[in-house]
Amino acid sequence: MTVAKYETGLSKITNAIAPMISSQLSNNGIEMTDYQRQVVISAISAINTTLENSSLSISQIDQSNLTQILLTVAALQLNADATPREVYFIVRKSKNAKPKIEMNIEGDGNDALLARFGRDVKKVYPYWAIREGDDFTYPSHRGVETTPPTWVEKGIGKVIRVVYPIESQNGSINYYIGERADVKKNLIAHMMNNLMWDKDKIAKKTEIRQKTENMTLDEILDDDDLVKTGQISPAWREPQSRESMIIRKMRNNVTKKIPKDFSSSFVANQYQEVTDPEAAKVRKDVTEHANSEDFEQAKIEASKPEKNEPKEGWKPAPEGVSQASEVVKPQQPEIIDAPTKEEAPQEPEPSIFDDDEDPF
Repeated sequence: MTVAKYETGLSKITNAIAPMISSQLSNNGIEMTDYQRQVVISAISAINTTLENSSLSISQIDQSNLTQILLTVAALQLNADATPREVYFIVRKSKNAKPKIEMNIEGDGNDALLARFGRDVKKVYPYWAIREGDDFTYPSHRGVETTPPTWVEKGIGKVIRVVYPIESQNGSINYYIGERADVKKNLIAHMMNNLMWDKDKIAKKTEIRQKTENMTLDEILDDDDLVKTGQISPAWREPQSRESMIIRKMRNNVTKKIPKDFSSSFVANQYQEVTDPEAAKVRKDVTEHANSEDFEQAKIEASKPEKNEPKEGWKPAPEGVSQASEVVKPQQPEIIDAPTKEEAPQEPEPSIFDDDEDPF
């Protein structure tokens, strides 16, 4: 009986949201495909599971960004049910507001985006995971000619770099390389983000910058004081997940920097929302502020008395029709809650979750 109610709850949520996502895509010139509908349904299910694992329900969280998340999932066609998964969700807690759901792209999600939208990309080959004990030579260049890298696997030691062979439309192969050492900047960004709500964040951030300047990635992760000060999440430091996290960051650092053509400004904006939220926020704020000023100025001008005689051919507006219309902002739809195993409120605490820190 409990399972039936759970499925009914998810069905109600899906039936309420899916048509709205389809309508918004259509308004931006994109007709929703069956696959896009499926990834939206998968995302709703994954979000609900994430909330259940945190003993929360949809009614207990800030719902202001849920529609945007699902719209992004649909536009970018990211599948939470793919194996390996392409997108996942976390609960971001705040001291002064309701918890909020956030989405993050997995390594395989970035591979899928590169294959789907990569500029001049014909095929993305499986990446190479180069270990410390492997024999590897970097590619060399003579003018426009490239000598491919060589790799002899030994299977010994940590993964120190990843190599993506990517075929261009003209048949040539380019090799993109991500180094383990470069993941240090991702880890430091993660630490800085975790100190967002810390009352001593300025002093702690300064301490982290000074102490880590001459340290390697692994030295930072092995330093108990830095782990505590930077609130480094278990995903980074636990033995069972540490290496997979570092490999995923190396992969992301490669795939994110390769140019992409989305053929739609709407899809491009959705990509920026999730990969560079600060830049997206600046763009959104500037646009909305500029539009607001134009609209306010238009209302002022419309309210001024006409000084000159009306020009020839001018006709007054029909009776009952206003010269200026009021702009009404769409309201966030109310989402029907799905029953969960437990709905006990939690005390807010700073987040130690990963993967929303990457501006790189």
